[in-house]
Amino acid sequence: MLLGTVFALLVLGVGGAGPASAHAALRSTDPGDGSVLRSAPRHVTLTFTESVGLRDDSFRVLDPGGHRVRTGEAGRAEGRSDTARVTLSGELGEGTYTVAWRVVSADSHPVSGAFTFSVGKPSAGAAAVDPGPTEDPATAALHHIARYLAYLSAALLIGAAAFVALCRPPDLAPLRRPLVASWWALLASTVALLLLRAPYEAGTGPSAVLDVSALGDTASTRPGALLLARLALLVPVAFLLARAARRHIRTPVSAAAGVALAVGLALTWAAAEHASAGIQVPVAMTSSVLHLLATAVWLGGLVALLLTLRGTTDAATVARFSRAAFVSVTVLVVTGVYQSWRGLGSWQALTGTTYGRLLLAKLAAVAVLLAAAAVSRRWTAALADAGTAVRERGHALERVPARVGGPPGPREAAPEPSESAPPAGTAVDAHRRGLRRSVIAEATVAAVVLGITTVLTSTVPGRAAAEAARSAPAGGVLPASVTTIPFEIGASGRGTVQITLDPGRTGDNAVQAVVFGPDGSLAAVPELRLSFTLPDQDVGPIDAELVDRGGYWSANSLTLPLPGTWTMRTTVRVSEIDQVSESRRIRIER
Repeated sequence: MLLGTVFALLVLGVGGAGPASAHAALRSTDPGDGSVLRSAPRHVTLTFTESVGLRDDSFRVLDPGGHRVRTGEAGRAEGRSDTARVTLSGELGEGTYTVAWRVVSADSHPVSGAFTFSVGKPSAGAAAVDPGPTEDPATAALHHIARYLAYLSAALLIGAAAFVALCRPPDLAPLRRPLVASWWALLASTVALLLLRAPYEAGTGPSAVLDVSALGDTASTRPGALLLARLALLVPVAFLLARAARRHIRTPVSAAAGVALAVGLALTWAAAEHASAGIQVPVAMTSSVLHLLATAVWLGGLVALLLTLRGTTDAATVARFSRAAFVSVTVLVVTGVYQSWRGLGSWQALTGTTYGRLLLAKLAAVAVLLAAAAVSRRWTAALADAGTAVRERGHALERVPARVGGPPGPREAAPEPSESAPPAGTAVDAHRRGLRRSVIAEATVAAVVLGITTVLTSTVPGRAAAEAARSAPAGGVLPASVTTIPFEIGASGRGTVQITLDPGRTGDNAVQAVVFGPDGSLAAVPELRLSFTLPDQDVGPIDAELVDRGGYWSANSLTLPLPGTWTMRTTVRVSEIDQVSESRRIRIER
């Protein structure tokens, strides 16, 4: 059964996870994506929706010919953890430059992308640049397997230990081997995660685990430090297990130490995943720890109960687990509702995002799990009643006085069992078999729930996905709308305005406008106005409040509420008394 549970979890996890999704959305870049600057910038700065970790190769800046530009070490802008900045050491000539970047989200997943800016004027043809691998398939697969094994082994270790402490089974022998096996599995999976961390972040192959210097770099990062903390916690866990196995004791001191170690292990997950970034981090961390522990007590306890049901488990042990499972379910419901609200952010995200659809699948599996748990509780109650009947019959037999020197009299004869009712011992065995079958079903569904949960930790939360869409990421996720509008400058000739609407969809958009003179060089104008009208819906005009940035004009936020064919009207004031207006129709998608 244990191997079947592991197999089901891995099939669901590996089959459904796909590439790990990063959760830090790029909010803005300086210089802006596609901007044309009059002079070369001194820095390149990225701002994200959450804190990010930096790598040695977080930035690659390439000139118009595709050659790497000399840069300084990656750092922060104004000490803010949600920024990444690099100093441009060399002088940049005229043309289009490409910035390829790669950072690590606060929830431990790598994220990368690329954007461009131009100095003087755009190059005739910018070199195509690969922003770098998102992830190596082999490394990603091994990393996913190690993560799922770590989840499962931690659930079995904490849950089986909690079963011993809370349910007090009369015989610990069936649980010793699973406790030891789950400890070793957690140790092995954590070591694998530590070794794979560097190639996973870099997007390189598994052979990079042999790089000792990369392992040292991993240890200095937050995900690496948390994995080392998990390994350190496993040492006192092993001591506690060995002590309990030798002396067969359950003391308050051992129980307190076990609780502290379980909380510490849960924190190594909570501090490295969704709860560590976003809104209400302290509350989210507490909720995540409680959620993980409740999952372990329930799922690991189910496996422990299955193993003990093969032996002589008494009804009292089963009843104690039933009460512990009820408390665990209550904690799971409360923390699950909070985490769902925090991750989704809106009702639309429930069906409009991958995270929301996975959450719906998890809710459906939890409903099935609760139904299986209800059946198990009925079998538990029946087993308890049958056990009570056995004890009462045993007491009745003990109260019958024995006649010395002869057969029992008519009133002293032992009570005969009813012909219509099965013997009490037979009923107990039947109820135990029924409970074992229902617990097997419950444990199988619980493994599916845990599998969906692990996939959720590698999926962009609905709230983060919505924020990423609003931020119009510059990594090329959404295409920008670029429109070039020619205009007459009287006797001077013909100029153009290049307008970039990013992402060119409904909602918030960033606007950048660059004015070029007749010779193709940047032209300074006293004023540039831009407005949008949707004639079919009688919407507008909506003014884009452009600001002169010294070489180009921009607006950080322009809201276009509806999809359709909009009319974009551009007004260029070329002198104190002359201005030119031109219109173009552009398509805005949903």
